[in-house]
Order: sequence, then C-alpha cells, then structure tokens
Amino acid sequence: MRQRIVSGVLSWLVGSVLWMSSWAVADEGPAAKAEAPPADAAAKAKVAERYELLKLFADTLDQVERNYVEEIDRRDLMEGAIRGMLSKLDPYSSYIPPAEIEKFKSSVENEFGGVGITVSLETGKLAVISPVLNSPAYRAGLRGGDRIVEIEGSSTDGITLDAAVKQMKGKIGTSVKVTIEHALGGSRETVELSRELIRVDSVLGDRRNPDDTWNFFLDEEQKLGYIRLSTFSRHTTEDLQAALRSLTQSGMRGLILDLRFNPGGLLTSGIEVADLLVADGRIVSTAGRNAPQRVWDARQDGTFEGFPIVVLINRTSASASEIVAACLQDHGRAAIVGERSWGKGSVQNIVELEDGRSALKLTTAGYVRPSGKNIHRQPGALPDADWGVRPDAGLEVLFTSEETDAYLADRRQRDAIVARPKKPAAALTEKPKYDKQLATAVEHLVKQLKTPSTPVETADAK
Repeated sequence: MRQRIVSGVLSWLVGSVLWMSSWAVADEGPAAKAEAPPADAAAKAKVAERYELLKLFADTLDQVERNYVEEIDRRDLMEGAIRGMLSKLDPYSSYIPPAEIEKFKSSVENEFGGVGITVSLETGKLAVISPVLNSPAYRAGLRGGDRIVEIEGSSTDGITLDAAVKQMKGKIGTSVKVTIEHALGGSRETVELSRELIRVDSVLGDRRNPDDTWNFFLDEEQKLGYIRLSTFSRHTTEDLQAALRSLTQSGMRGLILDLRFNPGGLLTSGIEVADLLVADGRIVSTAGRNAPQRVWDARQDGTFEGFPIVVLINRTSASASEIVAACLQDHGRAAIVGERSWGKGSVQNIVELEDGRSALKLTTAGYVRPSGKNIHRQPGALPDADWGVRPDAGLEVLFTSEETDAYLADRRQRDAIVARPKKPAAALTEKPKYDKQLATAVEHLVKQLKTPSTPVETADAK
C-alpha cells in the first residue's frame, strides 16, 4: 500500500510538471498551432516517454529507500543519481555538493579566508612551503621551511593535511594561534594570525626581488620581459596590465608569456588577457546547441604593442590558455614554443542549485579560434586532427617525464618565499636549472629583436 501511495504521489507530481510542459509546447502561438499532425504526435510521444522515464526513476528511488538491506541517506541517493546522470556527459560537466562548494569557489576566484600559507606533510611533519606575499602569515615572519608544531595549543604530530588546512582556514576576522619552529636557528614562537581574504597571485615572474615581489625581467640587460600566468582568475587582467605597464616603462624590448601548466579558468579573463595584446580582430567565438553564437573582438584601446612576443605552452595548457595562445598565433602576434596544448575547447556554465548551496558545472558551448579551427579534442581524436594549439614550425620542444619533474621541483623551490641569511641583494638570486623550452623561447625572441621597435600601451579612451 505504501509503495502505491508513494509512487502515486511522485507520479502525480511528475505528471503535473509534464502537463505544464505539454501545455507550453502546445501553446506557442499561431505558428505552433498550424503545425502538421505528425509533429504534434511526435511532441506528445516525447512527453509520454519523459513521463515514463521519470516514473521509472521515482519507483526505483522508492524501492531502494524502502527495501535495500541497509538504510541509505536520501540525499546520498539523489547526489549519486545526479553524478550518474552527468557521467553520461563530457568529463568537464560535474556536480559540486554543499561540502565542496566553498572550495570550488575559492579555486575559481583564487581567493579564500585564511592566514595565507601553503603547507605540506611530505617530510611527515607539517611544514610551510611558502607564505603568500603580504598575508598575515608573511607579516608574522613565517617562511618556507618553517615547521608548524602546534595549532591552538594542540600538537600537529599525526595530523592530516586536510585537518590542518581546515583549522587554519576560517571566517574572515577570526584568528588562530600557531606555534612555529623556524628553519633558521630552530627557535620556536607562538603567533596569533588573523584570518583575512587571501588572494593568490596568478601573474608571476621568473624570480623574486629581495623584497619578495616578482621581478618581471628575465634578462635586464637585453630587456627581455617574462610573465607566467598560473591561472585565469578574476584579478588576472588587472595584475597583468600592471606588470606590462611596468615592463614597458622600463624599456622592455620583447616578452615571453609562459602558459605552461596553466589549466585555464574564467573565460572572460582569457578574453581580456588576449585583448591586452591584440589590437583588433576576432579573439574567440562560441556556439552551443541551446546557446546563441557569441563572438568577442579585440579593441585598440589599452593594447600593449611594439614588441615581439613568444608564448610558452605545454601539454597541460588548457581552456583559457588555449584561447590566448590560439588568438595570438592566428593574428601573427606571437610565436608559440613548447608542446601541443591539452585541447579543451568547451565552455562550462555554473548553475547554482539549492539557493547557492550546491552547483552544477555544465558544458553548454564550444569555442572556436579566430582562424575557424577547432580547439576541443574529442574522445578518440587522432594526433593529426585539428585540436589544441600546436607550436610554430621548428619551435616544438618536448619535455621527457624526468625533465618535467625536474622543472617542477626547481620551479617550486624558486617560487617559495623562504627564510634566508642576510646577504647582499645580488646573492639572493639563485640560478634556475636548465629549461630547454625557455631557452628556445629566448633564442627565438632575440632573433626577432634585430628589428628595433618601441613598446607602447595604446591610450585608453576612457
């Protein structure tokens, strides 16, 4: 009896929704009413099929809830059903449950409430990898290599990384006490860190200045600029604009834009970055089954011109990275060096669910580069098919797995803000390990500089 009641109620709800859908389909104005009977029959058949499938789902849910050997939480069942549905789509469509929504927002915005440190348990002890510049942790004197031995008076021995991060993150304005064992000298001190809105830099240089800010010159004698973009976040455009302005005012003659290991980010940010470096023409266009075609074109105002550019990409450069690289390549604005990119040419819309407590990341469109070529790599796509961004002829430079690991290890070490003995400023610069992709980019850029030009920023009409 209970089964019939539950199934009946669910079926009634489903039927009500379908009745309204059927009414909406049938009442689309004179043109709709004039449709031939076969089309109307096809629409009714689709409605009937949808009803049967939803009834199947409702009956299945009822059977599992009442008769499965163990009691299962209804929310777990529904979230499992959602994930199962999305598993039939592309790998970029996903469900973000309430427990992960804040982490997801932080990753997209590159912002979170915390004390501003990255930590590791690689040595078995909770250690600081690096503080974020000008964060509460940085101002309190925490540096890469320091150990966190206590959080709020409790030992960190045996703590998990997730637990440590959870204790140090929190509501802005609150505070947390940590006891630090400093890498230099081994002294211990307890400091109280106030949680603030932490913004992680996405615009980086190759090395740091003595004050820990980024130096955006790779070679100051030859005036070669170097900018790395780690992701495309809300603040990437304004930070890149500031870096480019500083470089041009300091006489930059050529620029290397490093997009290696950049997985993408906000589509709008990628478009804005391309617009800073291209004066006119198409940047990218998108089209989807249920979305109108959209196009974005470059504007002259605010463009940085008058210098050659080399863009570094590798097999993990994806999405917005590929939009920028493809745009600069198709307009002849930059040479592309490195490896073929990942091939992610799809756009995900974030649909809020449950009043923002959860969300759906759904692929709604694909984007096309200015040349009209495809970027997205379809499942089973062959190597000679059109997808991703390829390096220019003669500029493909492949890394082995060992070379990739060595580069990343060296990069992490030089990116970290660590405690250093007091030395002259010149002694603070550590030489990077050999990077053959970067070396090829420099060699090509220097060749382009045989024709002198003056870097300029086009005046903003505003």
